Amino acid sequence: MAKNLAQKLINAGVHFGHGVSRWNPKMALFIFAKRGNIHIIDVKETLKGLLIAKKLLVEVVSSGKDVVFVGTKRQAQKAVESAADRCGMHYVSQRWLGGMLTNFRTIRSRLQRLQQLEAMQEDGTLDNQSKKQASRLKREMRKITANLQGIRNMSRLPGAVVAVDVKKEFIALREAKKLEIATIGILDTDSDPDTVDVAIPANDDSIRAIELILNELTDAVAIGKTMVSVRQEPQRPRRVRSRRTALARVGGSEPQTVGTVEHTPPQTVDSASQEGQTERQEPK
Repeated sequence: MAKNLAQKLINAGVHFGHGVSRWNPKMALFIFAKRGNIHIIDVKETLKGLLIAKKLLVEVVSSGKDVVFVGTKRQAQKAVESAADRCGMHYVSQRWLGGMLTNFRTIRSRLQRLQQLEAMQEDGTLDNQSKKQASRLKREMRKITANLQGIRNMSRLPGAVVAVDVKKEFIALREAKKLEIATIGILDTDSDPDTVDVAIPANDDSIRAIELILNELTDAVAIGKTMVSVRQEPQRPRRVRSRRTALARVGGSEPQTVGTVEHTPPQTVDSASQEGQTERQEPK
């Protein structure tokens, strides 16, 4: 299967790097050769990073945490949105707002504002405003929707961040590192691999290469979700037996029932016992 995947990656042009003059010396371990003025990425290193990233995503998702896909460059926007929708995770494809992770409380307040504006639009309150005020509110709603639509359902911090083009998404990776969130990055020969926890060296300008890698990562997310459902299956509670009764039996004495009083009604008196009491009372 690794050979088939490697062939698909090569056909997608994942091995083409940037020009020699633009390379980062830290990427020397991931470069296979130099052809003309272009560096060739080692596809073996791409496969290695991809397998490590898939294993990490399975662990993160199976623990109950979410994943955020980040790709704001034009070549990655549609691929990031479709990948996040396919696996039911969150994405950022237009613009990464500063503090989207480190100031998550403010981001949630903006999402609440979006819900308020949408409610005003549905019940007709927005149309009853003045023309200037309605235009201002609609513009605010469009702006919040464009920037935060992908993380609208994210109620807590994610467990992993997947970034396309590490060099462009350095703000998102810096915030994730500050909060100790796992990071996975698709990076070209001009990027710094130390900015991410798991590096996937690949051509981050090829739409086909980005789609292929993201499809593999979404498959790992789907596997992690199945593991979450297995872990959350209800288990029958174990019956816990009291040790007090067992210790009493070992000691040779039966445990006494505390707090139980039997009441015998006066009407049920045996006739034989009455005759016995009468004989005892007769004089000798």
